[in-house]
Amino acid sequence: MTPRDVYNLHLVSDSSGETVTNIARACLVQYENIQVTEHFWWLVRTTGQMNRVIEGIRNAPGLVVFTLLDKGVRDLLEQACREMRIPYVSAIDPVMQAFSRFFERQAMSEVGKQHVLDDDYFHRIDAMHFAVQHDDGQSMASMSDADLILVGVSRTSKTPTCMYLANRGFKAANIPLVPGFTLPDEIATARKPLFVGLTREPKSLTDIRQSRLRIMNEERTSGYADLDIVREEIAEARRLFVKHNWPVIDVTRRSIEETAATIIQLYNQRTAPAP
Repeated sequence: MTPRDVYNLHLVSDSSGETVTNIARACLVQYENIQVTEHFWWLVRTTGQMNRVIEGIRNAPGLVVFTLLDKGVRDLLEQACREMRIPYVSAIDPVMQAFSRFFERQAMSEVGKQHVLDDDYFHRIDAMHFAVQHDDGQSMASMSDADLILVGVSRTSKTPTCMYLANRGFKAANIPLVPGFTLPDEIATARKPLFVGLTREPKSLTDIRQSRLRIMNEERTSGYADLDIVREEIAEARRLFVKHNWPVIDVTRRSIEETAATIIQLYNQRTAPAP
């Protein structure tokens, strides 16, 4: 196997494709020197649509991973794969079967049921609006309504982490710490939100800021990307975190998802009922 090996991967779904894509990519990252061409087939719900999928698979043979609930459409795909001797696998069958055994009942097999416009859906939309309105220290007057407030110096991934948390249904706000900024007492002492401090290694933060300046074609003389000044910014932020006894997360080697997962754990521990 060489770094130039290229494989076709067909991801087939009767819904948005989010589930099968996330599962496939979570597995793909464990393989090095593999180049995959992904073929996306979403909202496949009729035999006519499936016939077009099968033709696409025939033209570019490769592993087929699917999430399909309609038996007729699914049987058509499986039969075609067997005839073409192409490997295929259902991404959710093992979990569904385990649930059926555990609950001692069969699933309803309703296509797209995870995307229904229910209360949870609208709750997530409200959380997204909240995150946008309270990004980068905006709307201080209503910030105390947040579930989570992330605090940190510039380029510690506050905004993308808030947006990810909002997609999980949390009302998240963020406050940037810049030289000379004083956190309002009414915010710092708010009882409802969980405050979390975000930090990053000084050298890593300096590199990110320098890269941003190059991309924006900007020149700053205030020390925005100066290592010594960045060290002092981070130290000052840590003093604030310690003063208020806020949990701190170093995001240097963490993905947005990992940072958010840690924040959610902290939030759940805080809100868990006392034993």
